[in-house]
Amino acid sequence: MDFEQAVRQYQAAPTDASLREAAAALRAEMKTAEKLHMLAGQAFFLRNGYDLITKGQKYNCRPCIAGGVKRLGIPQVAFSDGPRGVVMGNSTCFPVSMARGASFDDALEYEIGSAIADEVAAQGGNYFAGICINLLRNPRWGRAQETYGEDPYLLSRMGAALTKAVQEKGVIACPKHFAFNSIENIRFDVNVEADEVTAQEVYFPQFKACVEAGAMSIMGAYNLFRGDHCCESKYLLKDVLRDQWGFQGFTISDFLMGVRHASKALKAGMDIEMPERMRYYALPLALKTGKITMDEIDASVESILRGLIKVTPRLRRPPKSVVACKKHTALALRAAAEGTVLLKNDGLLPLTGAEKVAVIGRYANKINVGDHGSSAVSAPYTVTPYQGLCDAFGRGRVVLCEGTDFTAQKAAIAACDAVILCVGSDYKQEGENLANFSKSDATTQKAMGGDRYSLRIPPEETALIHSACCAFKNVIVNIIGGSAYVIEEWKNEPAAILHSFYGGMEGGHALAALLTGAQNPCGHLPFTMAKSEDDYPPFLFPGDPTRTIDYGYYHGYTLLDKAQKQAAYPFGFGLSYTTFAYEAPKAQDAGDEIRISLTVKNTGDRDGKTVVQVYAGAAGNHPVKLLKGFQKVLVPAGEAVAVTVPVQKDDLKFYDPATRDWYLAEEYTFFVGQDAADAMQHEVKL
Repeated sequence: MDFEQAVRQYQAAPTDASLREAAAALRAEMKTAEKLHMLAGQAFFLRNGYDLITKGQKYNCRPCIAGGVKRLGIPQVAFSDGPRGVVMGNSTCFPVSMARGASFDDALEYEIGSAIADEVAAQGGNYFAGICINLLRNPRWGRAQETYGEDPYLLSRMGAALTKAVQEKGVIACPKHFAFNSIENIRFDVNVEADEVTAQEVYFPQFKACVEAGAMSIMGAYNLFRGDHCCESKYLLKDVLRDQWGFQGFTISDFLMGVRHASKALKAGMDIEMPERMRYYALPLALKTGKITMDEIDASVESILRGLIKVTPRLRRPPKSVVACKKHTALALRAAAEGTVLLKNDGLLPLTGAEKVAVIGRYANKINVGDHGSSAVSAPYTVTPYQGLCDAFGRGRVVLCEGTDFTAQKAAIAACDAVILCVGSDYKQEGENLANFSKSDATTQKAMGGDRYSLRIPPEETALIHSACCAFKNVIVNIIGGSAYVIEEWKNEPAAILHSFYGGMEGGHALAALLTGAQNPCGHLPFTMAKSEDDYPPFLFPGDPTRTIDYGYYHGYTLLDKAQKQAAYPFGFGLSYTTFAYEAPKAQDAGDEIRISLTVKNTGDRDGKTVVQVYAGAAGNHPVKLLKGFQKVLVPAGEAVAVTVPVQKDDLKFYDPATRDWYLAEEYTFFVGQDAADAMQHEVKL
């Protein structure tokens, strides 16, 4: 039997059982050396070194390869990183995942996934490792921009949509990093502790949702959990992933430092060491000496084969012209606009009558689409805020002042109808890196990403906000960055505030469309913006005396609810240029789901979208409320629409560690609103 025959055998009766049978039959044809070859990446340093030296290109400019057996027609795993697009080539740079999470639109995320899969396939890949669903526990996390937010349900919906879209195009989808990965600077040696309820209800649901959506690969994390590195954790990779959830696919390690002990990792269920055979060089000797068995090798080989057999036959290679094509860049523009959050508007926006505007700040005309680590996408072009405004108003009607000192251009700026300040972060202040070990805001050239020691806008930019608001009228602050900021010291000064995250290659056009009113803002915060850094859970930095941290159950809005504190801007918050009224919410039991129905009225004079959010609470030792449903709704000006949001009963269940099973509470209260705070005003019981 060869690979094509195994595929035909599976497709003749596509069930889990037949998939296992086909993979086992194909594995039986393999030699021991071929099996061992399947378990690691190949020539990573050679290929990347060649690309860097001869072409000046970066990491993953072409697929990172693993496995493959030519004799039997078994394809290689051809890896492309993400998640803001395809890291290979000059691909479409979408907004970061956090911005897409702010869209609260999993249908849009499905479209993005389809586009990404096409660009992976067009550039020789068959594997996309850009489904980052690690929970945002504390906004200090440097890689916060790569995930969708703080809420497990939101992460589940968005991650499942991306998984389905990618795999329907024949590209293997890889959710990551499993699990408890949300500290960057000490990611290689931080040990996370969490009780079983916290693990099952807070940190696992999004991974389980992606497995249920069909994901055929999972990437392990660098950090330790309960004393074991995650890529060597039998609890994670076998007990939970395979035994509890029935995962049929294969696991890969995070790159370079994921695996520390070859035999332990393989026995725990780590199938492929990436991106190169480093620790797994020891496997042949371990097999010979009995430290591992052929059955354990066969189990990993069959896992890999199942993923390849199930997904890759659907793969079609589009022409390279699909990469960053007009359809995909238009989708990037739409995603940036849908995800931008309007935090404040004292009536200034939209700028319908403005003749001339100024744009100020270190990011006014700078390409700033996110960190420069493994998620960096080299787009063929990027529209900055200044360029976007020039296209909207005309170049002669936009005053540009780069940096934080506007003294020399004060008169020209004062003559403008509005002043836009672009502040926040870039790759030097947050992202995937290990060089930022000083307790600073990391605005110097020497700083290179990592976790954020401060959750505030850097001091120079805070001073710019104060001085600009004193010197000019109609000041708008546009925050660019990966997650939440504490802005209490200046939020009352400007007339309007937006959070545009890292908006991708079309971010400048999206910002201009929102400011002018061509697009009505409809993004909602995928995290809580607190009043104080102390309102978030504890965090660890390199200088702290311990490398062990307890991830408690509560964070974000659940933590504020428990502490009876108010947020500066609650989870799910987002303004529009119109207003909405939610009326007459009702709950109906419909078998496997609860249907929450209501009427949504647009009480303003502009068409607009709102995100109807449904939270559920239960008596006992549980959070006050948890997000369990949402739906983005377009409501024409002055009209009303009937909306029904389904809540799956399985999503309402709690975990009992004594029985190791899930159960429904006796009674639930549902809260419906435009954000986590507003929802408390609209309560309904079944």
